[in-house]
Amino acid sequence: MFGAKSNGAIAASLVLTIFLWGANNVGVKYLIAGGWPPVFVGCARFLPAGLLLLAILRWTTWFGARSPLSAERRRALWRRGGLSLAVYIAAFNWAVHYTSASHVALYLGASPVWALLWEGKPERTWRSAQRYGAALLAASGVIALFWPKLRQGDSQFLGELLGLAASVLWTNYSRQCRAFGASLSGAEITAHTMLRGALWLLPPALMEIATRRVLWRAGDVAVFGYTVVGGGVVAFALWNNALRHWPTSQVFLFNNLIPLSTMVWASVCLREPVTPTFWLAMLLIVTGVVLGQTNWRKIVGARWLPFE
Repeated sequence: MFGAKSNGAIAASLVLTIFLWGANNVGVKYLIAGGWPPVFVGCARFLPAGLLLLAILRWTTWFGARSPLSAERRRALWRRGGLSLAVYIAAFNWAVHYTSASHVALYLGASPVWALLWEGKPERTWRSAQRYGAALLAASGVIALFWPKLRQGDSQFLGELLGLAASVLWTNYSRQCRAFGASLSGAEITAHTMLRGALWLLPPALMEIATRRVLWRAGDVAVFGYTVVGGGVVAFALWNNALRHWPTSQVFLFNNLIPLSTMVWASVCLREPVTPTFWLAMLLIVTGVVLGQTNWRKIVGARWLPFE
C-alpha cells in the first residue's frame, strides 16, 4: 500500500489520510483541552510512532527494503526533516490550545497556495498571474477568518496567528519530505523525521510536564493511542508516499478536505460550534486553491489567455 504508484491508488490513500487527520486533529484538541501540555502531546505522539515504524522497517519487509543512510543524509534528516516537523507540530498544538480545531485545519487548507508560490517566482506570464491571483483569493479567506479575532484581541487571536504559522510550516515540512523522497520511501521519511522531531521536542516537553501533571485516564489513553498509530504512523506514511510520486502542490490540493473532515469530527465528538466566518473563509480558500491548480491553457486554449 505504501509503495503504491498509480494515480488512483495515491488519490485513494490521500482521501484516507484526510479522514485520519480530521480525527487526529480532534483527538489532539481533546487531549490538550483535558490538560495535556501541547508540546508534550507532540513529543509523546512522535516518539513511539517513530520507534514503531523504525522497528517495522528493521524487522519486516512490509514497507519494502530499507535504504542506507549516509552521514550527510542523517544530518539533513535532523536539520531539515526532524526540526521542521518539530516546529510545525509545536505551532499546531499550541494553536488548537487557543482556538478551535476547525479553524486551525482551515488555515492548513491554505497551504496549497504557499506550496504553489514556493515553486515559482513572479513572472510576466499567465501562469504566474494565475498563481498570485489564487493566492490573493485564498489570503482573503484567511483574513476573513482572522479579522474577527484580531478586532477582539482575545486569547483566540494567538491561536489564529499560530494556526496561520502552522500552515506555512506544514508547507515547508512537506517540501523537505519531497526532497528526501528521491532516496527514501514514505515510511522511512516518516519514521526518521518523527523520531528526530520527538527528540527535538523532548527538552521543552520535559519542562512542560515538570510543572503540569498529565492525567492518564482511560479515554485519554485510547485517544492518544489513535493519534500515535492512525494519525501518526499510517497518515504520515501515506502522505509522504504521495509526495514521492506527485508534485507538492498537487498533493496539497487534498488539504482542502481537512477542514471539512476536522469540522465533522469536532462537531460530533467535541460539540464544537461552527463559527459564522468558517464557511465564507473556506469558500474563498478552496476557490483560490482550485483556481490556482486549474490548467486554463488546456481548458480554454492558449489564444484566449491575456498573455503567456
